[in-house]
Amino acid sequence: MELKRVVVTGLGALTPIGNTLEEYWMNLVAGKSGADVISLFNPEKFKTQFACEVKNFDVNDFIDRKEARRMDRFTHFAMVVADEAMNDSGLTKPNSYDPDRVGVIWGSGIGGLDTFLQESKNYAGGDGTPRFNPFFIPKMIADISPGYISIKYGLRGPNFTTVSACASATNALIDAATYIRLGKADIIVSGGSEAAITEAGIGGFNAMHALSVRNDSPQTASRPFDKNRDGFVMGEGAGCIILEEYEHAKARGAKIYCELVGYGLSADANHITAPHPEGLGASRVMINALDDAGINPEDMDYINVHGTSTPLGDIAETKAILKVFGDHAYKLNISATKSMTGHLLGAAGAVESIAAIMAVHDDIVPPTINHETADPEIDNKLNFTFHKAEKRRVNTALSNTFGFGGHNASVIFSKLR
Repeated sequence: MELKRVVVTGLGALTPIGNTLEEYWMNLVAGKSGADVISLFNPEKFKTQFACEVKNFDVNDFIDRKEARRMDRFTHFAMVVADEAMNDSGLTKPNSYDPDRVGVIWGSGIGGLDTFLQESKNYAGGDGTPRFNPFFIPKMIADISPGYISIKYGLRGPNFTTVSACASATNALIDAATYIRLGKADIIVSGGSEAAITEAGIGGFNAMHALSVRNDSPQTASRPFDKNRDGFVMGEGAGCIILEEYEHAKARGAKIYCELVGYGLSADANHITAPHPEGLGASRVMINALDDAGINPEDMDYINVHGTSTPLGDIAETKAILKVFGDHAYKLNISATKSMTGHLLGAAGAVESIAAIMAVHDDIVPPTINHETADPEIDNKLNFTFHKAEKRRVNTALSNTFGFGGHNASVIFSKLR
């Protein structure tokens, strides 16, 4: 069976450094930090008092007020980016697709965490009578976003959510690409959304000692590969990527950003939160992605790394890159865009894949910001694209995402051939 080709025909982004695709990409290339003191709740009693929040966002500018009250913030984000991507792709034009052949596959690592927290607080503060909002469960469950998207656009193809912690959105893209490759769908609206900047989210990750506590300098706290990194910075937002079968896209005259040429999956099988110290799972997932794409390590130009700014994770991923790419690793551009957006958890794979897609499309590699001190445990001869974006020919780019539980997922994008 000959597999179908998968291309990218629409993008949408809502991030801590930009509320549209254009704004996100412009600020990513400019090296803008999205971190600041938390405004969504009072953080003064928390070890970490800052995060990368989405800014200047009013859901009522996009969704009817009554309908918005029935959704958690992570679904608000999903609806907004899906709308931008659908418009970008031209799929809002009448009769531009068969709705039975268009699906929605979405990623979220946590779902409606704030809804769960608020409903629990309301119950605990009452008289013990179980009075809950009738929309409590539909607001909270992680799979509700693709349901809402499909309802809005009448999309009757495959519809579900992938949950694999910080690899969730990349797993969604991989599942979407697989359905298209096998001829099971013409188009999949894919991506991920997350809204975990809550008391429970910050408090829970603080209890694990996973978050940076650099409260005196939030904007410089996310510092991948820096010797003095002390944990990741929580982010929120969403990214949407329209994946489409190549011949279908060509027939309707769609704009094509690039081609999704390969993907890989693996497990660390090592620890529930810590990466394998030698990066075995990370190296295996990149090898699997290269094999699936049918390309050699020497064909890679850019890697958007998982790069969370955690002490163990950055070292393990660097070891994995050196193992997979050998001497060619020194010819690659590498960047950790979490240095600007923070870590969007289950949505990370979507917004970072968009960064890789735009790097291929525009031949610009966004930077890794906030690096001050070299870490002797990291090979600093690698080109981490520190401080400033770099213009270069980017024919092929890889995006890595790794999640708690040892879940690893990678996707590869290339210029259309």
